[in-house]
Amino acid sequence: MNKSTRMTLDERIEKSVTTIFKAVFPNTTNHYDTLFGGTAMQLMDETAFICATRFSRQQMVTVSSDKIDFKMPIPAGTIAELSGYVTHVGNTSLKVRVDIYIEEMYSSYREKAVSGEFTFVAIDENKKPVTILN
Repeated sequence: MNKSTRMTLDERIEKSVTTIFKAVFPNTTNHYDTLFGGTAMQLMDETAFICATRFSRQQMVTVSSDKIDFKMPIPAGTIAELSGYVTHVGNTSLKVRVDIYIEEMYSSYREKAVSGEFTFVAIDENKKPVTILN
């Protein structure tokens, strides 16, 4: 990539925003008919990983998740929208915030249900941390 086409940090962050939609089916819910918390966290980590990779275009690994807030249950029969965006870029690591919104299938009702932040580190072929490329 030559200098004239190099993106700014803000442009890279904007282009890496990742949105995934999932229908909440009964096979992913608990005995309360709501999405398992572990399933929600798995979907959030996957969304965050895709976002981090799209931002860096390098091999990334999850190193931590920070304070995942379950504000409301995600019922079966709804659509879950997962939205991930980069919130911080360090030397070898970056943070991705993921929000899950619930959306009713047959109305325009939509509300934030879960939020959390994930930290990723860029690694080389030996699984050692490397600088996130500009």
